[in-house]
Amino acid sequence: MAHADCLFCKIVDGKIPSTKVFENESVIAFKDLHPLALKHYLFIHREHTRDIVDMMDTDPAQIQDIFKAISQFSKTEGLTNSGLRVVTNLGAHGGQSVFHTHFHLLGGESLGRFGK
Repeated sequence: MAHADCLFCKIVDGKIPSTKVFENESVIAFKDLHPLALKHYLFIHREHTRDIVDMMDTDPAQIQDIFKAISQFSKTEGLTNSGLRVVTNLGAHGGQSVFHTHFHLLGGESLGRFGK
């Protein structure tokens, strides 16, 4: 169910434009407006959940939908050949700024090590 005040729900509903790179019956992916890598895409489920914990509690099959989409898109775009990173943030301290579960797919260049 879409949330009227959710930025990503508005993208799903076509009320806010995005540069879509992938779309199927369950998942939409689009370019990140502030890319952190040469290739930076956001993958979201059409059904609203707040974060990964909410998604697991509400409908864990959505995670499979998203990762199937990421796999298909990554293979088509040749990202699996050189490597990629998939990240999700949870809560304000975890870096989440849009509270609709989403996964960042980053690639297209060397990303270096993650963390300290």
